[in-house]
Amino acid sequence: MLQAVPEDLFTPDAKLVVALSGGLDSTVLLHLMVQWQQQHPQASLRALHVHHGLSANADSWAQHCLSLCQQWQIAGEVLKVEVDGRAQGIEAAARQARYAAMIAALNPDETLLTAQHQDDQCETLLLALKRGSGPAGLAAMPQRMLLAGHPLVRPLLDCSRQQLEAYAEQWQLRWIEDESNQDTRYDRNFLRQCILPQLQQRWPQFAATVSRSAALCGEQEQLLDELLAEQLAALIQPDGSLLFTSLLPMSEARRNALLRRWVASQGGEMPSRAALSRITHEVMLSREDAQPRLQLGRYEIRRFRQQLWWLPLQPSLRDEVLFWPDQRTALVLPSGLGCLVTGQQPEIRRPESDEVVSVRFQAQGHFHLLGRSGGREMKKLWQEMNIPPWQRERVPLIYYNQTLICAPGLFVTREGAANALSGWQAIWKK
Repeated sequence: MLQAVPEDLFTPDAKLVVALSGGLDSTVLLHLMVQWQQQHPQASLRALHVHHGLSANADSWAQHCLSLCQQWQIAGEVLKVEVDGRAQGIEAAARQARYAAMIAALNPDETLLTAQHQDDQCETLLLALKRGSGPAGLAAMPQRMLLAGHPLVRPLLDCSRQQLEAYAEQWQLRWIEDESNQDTRYDRNFLRQCILPQLQQRWPQFAATVSRSAALCGEQEQLLDELLAEQLAALIQPDGSLLFTSLLPMSEARRNALLRRWVASQGGEMPSRAALSRITHEVMLSREDAQPRLQLGRYEIRRFRQQLWWLPLQPSLRDEVLFWPDQRTALVLPSGLGCLVTGQQPEIRRPESDEVVSVRFQAQGHFHLLGRSGGREMKKLWQEMNIPPWQRERVPLIYYNQTLICAPGLFVTREGAANALSGWQAIWKK
């Protein structure tokens, strides 16, 4: 029977935060940790409850969790979040919002504890099988991992739900029941309500043996991480891009293993086998003068100068026009690009009385730049300045009426040259 938290999980002075939903699992975890903290007075313990607002009972659940914390004399906090399931479904969106809120609420030296148990591990592995995941997905949930720089620990991962129920009965614990857990339209609930009971009735140790398989897959992935670490480090550039030329002659298995680990290093979700094939054939092997892009969820992979880049999706600024009538006042740029301010160096001429100053994010045509002989097409100029395609429409360009004058910090056109008597400087503060 479940009795206590393993002593080797935490240091005696650990700063611990329990993710408290108020259900059976997290209530048992919090009760165990309260007892552990009483035996380790140098340690600190508090709880976070995430209020999703998805149920009519959400307010009463939050109050229940606060009352529980008060009863057990630990600090408790309710974090309210908004969940938008249109893009990825309610389950995934709620999970993402929940973890984002808890991470934001953690202090730098705190460890987050969550209450997933052996049966959860079994469900996670079966869902990974349904998706056609490889060993990384089948490894399911590790007991320890880093989440946005914070340690995340799952102390109950080796315990069955039956053990948690027995513990709760022994200590006469009270918990809430989320009515959405009965809704078998959700995959995890379908497994929990309809499939796993039959499997465990036939094979009582099913969850335990599945968890063992997940652990073995995890060991294989860890071994691959160690074997590929040196080669991956040599391919990843200081800016996070991946030099891919040496990947092309490799076997598909090795190339895919390295690509997966690069995506993981950029904070991306594990790409499918089909997505990895598209990265190779549609991005890396596209023609030399192409500007390939492959969208993966909220990110995209781009290629530039034999390097792959993992980039968040950005709104297009092609049609943006910002007027800047008073250059003594800073001009705030869209999409988090910073602002433009006036400097003291006379780099560009002042506008004539009939010239309107504006800022745009695209230029097409043939231009003559100061300091360069002859004119060039804008595309060629960007290439010579080593500006990747996705950044070219995010560089602010100053126009007088319809005439391109300069790109602050990058170039001044012949038409924008300052004269001997007066001039000004535009500075892009990012």
